[in-house]
This record gives sequence, structure tokens and C-alpha cells, in this order.
Amino acid sequence: MYNSMLVRSFRRREQKQLKCMAFLCCFLIALSFSTVLKPYLGPFQALNLQLTVDVGGLKVLTVKEISNNISQQKIKGNAINSTSQHIFENISKPRRTVKNTVTSQLIVKPTTHISQPVILEESAPKKIEPVCSMTKGSDFCEINDDIRIDGSSATVFIASADQTAISAENSSWIIRPYSRKYDRYVMKRVKEWSVISATSFEELPECNQNHSVPAVLFSNGGYAGNIFHDFSDIIIPLYVNSRQFNGEVKFVITNKQSWWIKKYRNILKLLSKYDVIDIDNEEDVHCFRTGIIGLQRHDKELNIDPSISTYSLKDFRQFIRSSFSLPKVAAIRMKDGEKRKPRLLIIARKRTRAFTNPEEIARMARKLGFEVVVTEASGDISRFAETVNSCDVFLAVHGAAMTNMIFLPENAVFIQVVPFGGFEWLARTDYEEPAKAMKLKYLEYKIKLEESTLIQQYPLDHEVIRNPTKVGKQGWNVFRSVYMVKQNVKVDLNRFRSTLLKALELLGQ
Repeated sequence: MYNSMLVRSFRRREQKQLKCMAFLCCFLIALSFSTVLKPYLGPFQALNLQLTVDVGGLKVLTVKEISNNISQQKIKGNAINSTSQHIFENISKPRRTVKNTVTSQLIVKPTTHISQPVILEESAPKKIEPVCSMTKGSDFCEINDDIRIDGSSATVFIASADQTAISAENSSWIIRPYSRKYDRYVMKRVKEWSVISATSFEELPECNQNHSVPAVLFSNGGYAGNIFHDFSDIIIPLYVNSRQFNGEVKFVITNKQSWWIKKYRNILKLLSKYDVIDIDNEEDVHCFRTGIIGLQRHDKELNIDPSISTYSLKDFRQFIRSSFSLPKVAAIRMKDGEKRKPRLLIIARKRTRAFTNPEEIARMARKLGFEVVVTEASGDISRFAETVNSCDVFLAVHGAAMTNMIFLPENAVFIQVVPFGGFEWLARTDYEEPAKAMKLKYLEYKIKLEESTLIQQYPLDHEVIRNPTKVGKQGWNVFRSVYMVKQNVKVDLNRFRSTLLKALELLGQ
């Protein structure tokens, strides 16, 4: 009984003292360890979590390491609380997709033995170039993603794997795939197409036909059928845009005209190994890995700008010779003792801007030493290309038939007869500049009023005769109806003789 009372008494008296002693011992032990191990301990690292932008519906956390070393960076309690609150508020918000952004990279650098703050490294947003280009001459789209072409709705869908690349200015376009955009009159005759970047795969139509080669979609409408426009608006741009594929490409044609396809089949077959697709009459959705919608057209007529193309006009002329199997590469070179006669081709139009005395011109040319061929450009382009290619000198009044100079051999002489009425600008841009770019030797014969049949239709004081510039200001239709439709040419043989002699001289150079 006594022992029991003693124990209880001891507990009451000594309990507080024992606690104090135990606390003091623990403190001394901890202090000793801290003193001994201090040189080997690095600063404690704290992590500060921050929420980045919401990308593609996914929340991405970035990590930035912050040292607790006060001398390096001070962290206030309220700032940490604010950051934490920001994280959880953003996580609780509904997710949404942010367009035209790039997913941030989550990079956490190791914290062992690091005394400096670690800064988040984040990939810079990519600059997304527009899929479609709107130029003065044409609208065209170069698409390196899968495309789905639906002819029934005249829509091209772009199935981009990178949905973050789609922005308001890079999501949809309306184009007419013909290369004479500035001509509002003709563009009304070209079918309108929509090009849409799908924001989700659910928006894409199901593929009915899959193709393993790229597509080039263009219009066969516009001024198709006029040989000048056939080449300047369609064939040359088609060559520039599709030659890179070496035949492994399919032509998807809107406003298709079967007679046109047949006429230029030699050219089309050398550019593409496949049958054309008449997309306007297709119910299937055609899917391609890549494609070009519309044709990029260079600024000048019948020309290729080598500064923005891997091809030149010289390359195109070689391609044309291959398409029609034209044998003559270079024009005759007149030398002393040369027995062969240079061949002169006279284009004898039968309607507008025709020579009224072609036989007289031919007779004079034969006397000067030419072998002369007088003919009109025919619808059989293969046969007429052979005729042109066999000649050394080409003579015609300004008009679409002059486009056949494309078939001439190198260093041939090209003579343009310029009618009365202010044709200088048209003559220069349509044929003089292209002829020189083709390395042809260019000559020009500008007729006088007395050589125009307009003088027989209008009195000398009439505005058509007296002031062609004023008539031209009334618009293209008025100018064309007078100076192009009503006018023929009777060449003054005495004046024109010197032009033919100059042609002979050029062939000798």
C-alpha cells in the first residue's frame, strides 16, 4: 500500500520535469546532426505549379523549380496561395479548344544539386501559312494534308491532322479555279468551289474512292477554245503546277469540255498518266493525300517567271516539242552558199484581221528567196503544230492564231503585223514579250491608215479614224467591235519588203 502511494506521488511531481528533459535532449541531438551534416546538405527545393493555356481540350501543367534559398528568390505566402487557387480554379472550368496554338511541352529539369531557378521551356507557336493564296491573276490552294473532293457540293475538305493549325483566316475559302481572276466577265462562267479545313474528323464526308497520287483541280471553262487563252490561262499554268509530279498526278476537272480534252490530249497525257476525272458529274467523294486546287498563274501572258518557278519557258517549249513529237529544234541558219530556202509561213485568216493580199505577199517573198506556205490555223492542233515547226519565219496579223509561235523552232523569226487603232499595248504584252522570252527573233510591222480597210468604212473625220484612243476609252467591247472585228489589212508591198529582208538577215546571224 505504501509503495503504491509512492509511485503515484512521484508521477505527479516528476512528470513535468521528465518532459522538459526529453525535449531538451532531442533538441541537442538535432542541433548536433545539423552542425555536422550542414556542408553536405543542399537547399530544399520547392515546386511552383502553374497552369498553361488550354490546348486542344487538354489541360497542360508546367513546372518551374524555385529554390527556398532566400538569397536567390523570395517567395511570399500570399503569392503561393494565389497560384494554388489559380490552378484549381482553372481545372474546374469547362474545357475548350484554343485555335492556332501549339501544345506546350512539359519539361521538368532534375533538381539534384541545383542552386539556380529552373525556367519552363515552352515551344514557340508555329507560324501557320495560309493554305490558299489570293493573287491578282488567280486563286489557288496548295494542300499537303489529306483532301476529300465532293463534286456534288463543289467542296474540297481538308483533313488536317493538326487541328491546332486551323484559325479563322486559315479555315475556308471560296475560289473559281481558272487563271484569269481579274476578268470579271469570264469568271462568271467558271464554277465556284469551297475549300474548307475541317475542325474535326466528324465533319468530313466518307471516302468512296481513294487515290494514291496527288490531285490538281482546275476549270476547263472560261475562254477555253481560244488558243491564246488555252495556253496562257490553262496549259502553261497546268504545266507549272503539275510537271513536278512526273505524271504521277490526277487531273480533277470542273466545267469539263470533252472536245477540249481531246484536242490537247497529247499535252495532258504527258503531264498525267491517268484519265481525267469529270468531277462535276461524280457522286463519289474522291480522297487524295495531297492536292492543288486552282492553278497559279504568273503575271505575264504566255510566260513563266523563272524566279518563282523551277521551270522556264524554254523547258515548256521542249515539253511541247516532246508532246507533239516535233522534229525541228532550230531554225535554218543562212550562210554563204546555202542552197536550202528558209520557209515562210503566212497565216491567212478568213474572217477578221485578215490579209486581203496574201498571194501578193507570197509572190514577193518567193522572189526574195523564201519557200512560202500560206494557210489558216486548223482545228487539228497536232497537224498544224508540225506545219509551224517546219518553218523558219512566221507572219500573221495580231490575233490568237499567233499563239502557234510556241511550235516554232529555236531562233526562228516571228513577224507581228499590228493593225490600226491603238494595238500597241496588246501587241507588246500578248506576243512581243512572249516571243522574246521564247528566244525567237521578233519583228514588227505597224500598218498605216491607208493599209486598213477601216478607211473604206468610215470618213476621214470620223472618230474611229481621227481618235482611236477616245474610242478605246469606251471599253473593251467597243474597241473590239471596231478595230478587231471590222478591220482587215492590205499590206503595202513596197513598205513590207524591208521587213522580209530583215528576216533573212536575222536568219544569217
